[in-house]
Amino acid sequence: MKPTLLLAIPLGKAFEAKFTDRFEVSADMTPRAGVEALVTVGTIGADGAFMDGFPDLKIIACFGSGYESVDVAAAKARGIAVTNTVGANAATVADLAVGLLLASMRHVVYGDAQIRAGKWRGDNVAKMLFTPSVTGRRVGIIGLGAIGRKIGERMAAFETEIGYFNRSKKSDVSWTYFASPVELATWADVLIVAHRADESNRHMINADVMKALGKNGHIVNISRGSAIDEDALIAALNDGTIAGAGLDVFDDEPNVRPEFLTMPNVVLTPHIGGGTIEAFAAMSDTVVVNVKAVMDGKLPPNLITEV
Repeated sequence: MKPTLLLAIPLGKAFEAKFTDRFEVSADMTPRAGVEALVTVGTIGADGAFMDGFPDLKIIACFGSGYESVDVAAAKARGIAVTNTVGANAATVADLAVGLLLASMRHVVYGDAQIRAGKWRGDNVAKMLFTPSVTGRRVGIIGLGAIGRKIGERMAAFETEIGYFNRSKKSDVSWTYFASPVELATWADVLIVAHRADESNRHMINADVMKALGKNGHIVNISRGSAIDEDALIAALNDGTIAGAGLDVFDDEPNVRPEFLTMPNVVLTPHIGGGTIEAFAAMSDTVVVNVKAVMDGKLPPNLITEV
């Protein structure tokens, strides 16, 4: 009898077919023996009590780079590998980050709405014609992992200056390192949030960071909603502390704060950063490699070791 691979999220028949040679694939989350692999996403929790409900579990494979709601320490104590697909969707997420920045700075959504309303450039022509250029701006990146690096490479092509904040300085890049988000924001014209967000850095982008960024500043978040203090962001957008924001992620997904829905200076997308055909295929293949490595008694290439 085949062991069971449990899907915490629907990923389609083509994805399931990649495992049917080794597993019975199920979406039934009822605790039981016989489940040896779990495919999930970082926003869906898996704590010690959950793991104890599946005594044969060998791997928790996260589809995507995030694993913030998986208790890695509890998994390690139970001999369960935790993996992700870091890097598989980096280019796709970086593409959207650049798109959100352009949309925010150049008022793309506002302009679209004016044309659809038959107003051409709208009542505020200066809003459309006197925006700052992306070229020549100082771009600050929070988090220089696989996605952050791809963002930096793309923004460099816009003839921008690149600075970054990371847990440690990177020796293999020439971009300017800053020791804190506030220091980076003080230097930057825009901030792009790309770090791995969890409870240890919840609301890293707070009122102090926004004040340091200044009234002409824009923030883009393609990390996790928890990275930004949404109360502070709403206040900053309303009172002109910053100029605009582009958000793909939110603190209480899929619920979006109603204040954002009426703001003309924020661009919203429904967590689609990694949502391309190419990224889905790459993440799917990475999950397969990780799961089958563990089942074969090998070290999976994307094992999470940080506890």
